[in-house]
Amino acid sequence: MRPFAYQRVTNEAQAVKAASAPGGVFLAGGTTLIDLAKLDVIRPERVIDINPLQGRHGGVSADAAGLRLGALARMSDVAEHPAVLRDYPVIAQSLSLAASQQLRNMASLGGNVLQRTRCSYFRDVTWTACNKRNPGSGCAAMGGNNRNHAVLGVSDQCIASYPGDFAQALTALDAMVELYGPGGARVLPFDQLHALPDAAPHVETALRPGELITGFHVPSAPWARRSLYLKVRDRASYEFAAASAAVALELKDGVVGQARIAVGGVAAKPWRAREAEALLIGKPLTEASAQAAAQAVFAGARTHGHNDFKPELGRRTVVRALLQAAAMEA
Repeated sequence: MRPFAYQRVTNEAQAVKAASAPGGVFLAGGTTLIDLAKLDVIRPERVIDINPLQGRHGGVSADAAGLRLGALARMSDVAEHPAVLRDYPVIAQSLSLAASQQLRNMASLGGNVLQRTRCSYFRDVTWTACNKRNPGSGCAAMGGNNRNHAVLGVSDQCIASYPGDFAQALTALDAMVELYGPGGARVLPFDQLHALPDAAPHVETALRPGELITGFHVPSAPWARRSLYLKVRDRASYEFAAASAAVALELKDGVVGQARIAVGGVAAKPWRAREAEALLIGKPLTEASAQAAAQAVFAGARTHGHNDFKPELGRRTVVRALLQAAAMEA
């Protein structure tokens, strides 16, 4: 690792000021930051410790309007929170299926949604062709080992996949993300936080320089209780998704009133499948209707060889998730 300055801040204004200059990065749980610094993928000049803000931004609260999650809440605490388990099971499951218990005890929600791709060409600096790390250099994954890469939302410049789990749950439930930056506080729909690669893969989010995530708000909705997260991976623990689905359903007499579908492990960002949702509304949730929705999710998929299996795996994952959600008691 390279030398850096360390600063511990006690309020949001200090944090934003310290991070607004080039080379400043926030430290919460550190589970991604330390990895990337050790690999020399990032070279922070100043590490700004925001853990003293946990008293204001580390809580979990729920009321009739919905659920608020502080960005500095730890993943394990939220996964085990009674209100989350009861009313927003897709969130609890997405968190409990991520990483390991030790990492979940340390990792913050805000850091988790900002974790960067696990693309080996991005994380290994001996590969110079990586448009995320070295804009304009190319994408080695396109002609290389791309088994774990995205098939949705990719561009001619980048096919890296978004690796997280929790973000899919937030996307499916129409969450909002609360931000604080040099211009003060603002709120953004969560599905606008992450950017598609397009022509600028190195621009990964809509965050402004120095901006800090302070929390998430998930609105109360009748479909939130009938929700789940299904994760398919190469091994049963401590592994990223080959394909995943966060789904939520409102059913009346077996007919879909509302549906929410987000998929992971297969896309360049947390991926909301709105066209697939629309196909389900007003219809019984059957294997046939679930199959039709799953086909719609992957209608625009682009594969690159080693990941040719992903659309079919993704479709099967969506079908399983929808049928399991339909069978839930809610």
